[in-house]
Amino acid sequence: MDLLINVGLPLSLAIIMLSLGVGLHVDDFKRVLSRGYPFAIGALSQVVLLPIAAFVIVKLYALPPEIAVGFMLLSFCPGGVTSNILSKLARGDVALSVSLTAVISLLSMITVPVLAAWSIAHFMSEDAPEVSITGLAIAMFLITTLPVAIGVTLRHFATGFARKIEGPLSKAATGLFVLIVLAAVAGNWQLLVDNLGIMGAGLISLCVSLLLIGLGLARLAKLSWDESKTISIETGIQNSTLGITLAALITGTESGFSPLALPSAVYGIMMYVVALPYIAWLRSR
Repeated sequence: MDLLINVGLPLSLAIIMLSLGVGLHVDDFKRVLSRGYPFAIGALSQVVLLPIAAFVIVKLYALPPEIAVGFMLLSFCPGGVTSNILSKLARGDVALSVSLTAVISLLSMITVPVLAAWSIAHFMSEDAPEVSITGLAIAMFLITTLPVAIGVTLRHFATGFARKIEGPLSKAATGLFVLIVLAAVAGNWQLLVDNLGIMGAGLISLCVSLLLIGLGLARLAKLSWDESKTISIETGIQNSTLGITLAALITGTESGFSPLALPSAVYGIMMYVVALPYIAWLRSR
């Protein structure tokens, strides 16, 4: 278990972020300047409204402190590759999806450590583990920002090689993701059993509300239907592997997978149950 947490978990996230990077072009970042309005709406929805919605749901369901922190950690995580794939399946604006994922993933090195430290102090008070914002930011840089930057660089300067490794990287990332989720659930099995009802209801409420908040905000901002679908998905779909990794970085690995990781682990499975029927509805519109 220690090997899985200390090596497998950060390696899994790094591979996921590298696979995201090799699928990006420099133009995906430049596009932010030319499409500033829809990007700003998406960024507002992801960075501001998403954590607020998670906070409200945590309070409404009166979740235990560790589970509450796990919900908040999940809400701080950007969408990742999954949101890009789902945007494509929904016939949304894939270019906008990729640009949002790229920029928000890089910004997470700054936003996530600060928000994570706040949520731990707020919900766990005297039981809160000591969190080094600087240490967390460095770790985020090494396992998220740096792999994305390497992937983008490979795509720009070695396009053929990047295309060759994109498929194998995605498959490796998927396999590691499944293993990590199962291990996190197994490591907190009793906590899962004790809280499955309320946590499951909270996660479903979170996912559904975020999808609808993103869609509603985009329509209110008078974005196109394709842009609105993308904003909805980018708001409602989070990188659960990052949530599990954050939990491990915050609490350490001496006692196995942290209870803080449980909401992200369950969400990693549950999001497809909620998202796929929603995607089918979006495609039919």
